[in-house]
Amino acid sequence: MLAAEAVAKRLTAKPGKLGELKTIYETVRDEMEANEPGALKMECYFTDDAGELIVHDVFANGDALGFHLGVTAARHFPKLAEIAVPGPFFFCGDVPDELRQAAEGMNMGAVFGTHAFGFAR
Repeated sequence: MLAAEAVAKRLTAKPGKLGELKTIYETVRDEMEANEPGALKMECYFTDDAGELIVHDVFANGDALGFHLGVTAARHFPKLAEIAVPGPFFFCGDVPDELRQAAEGMNMGAVFGTHAFGFAR
């Protein structure tokens, strides 16, 4: 099953803040798993040497993405902005216009792409 929406994002921890960034995203993962049935997948990758976090989220549809951005992400974004530099964020799929506008307004280097091809097992 291919999801309608996916987001890949990179956050670069400020000096000495990578551990705190990891902890926040562990909390985000737990909240998404418990409270967001439309969140189908969430994976985090860390580059210890560069202090970066790369996150890949997959959502069932635009409503699920909107819920995530408006509730879970909104709750954590102020603290993340204190300890990390966000961006770029890559939104993939049929992102509703209101979500595009909100993402663009957050100045996190939002890039949007529509699905071209692929496969899922």
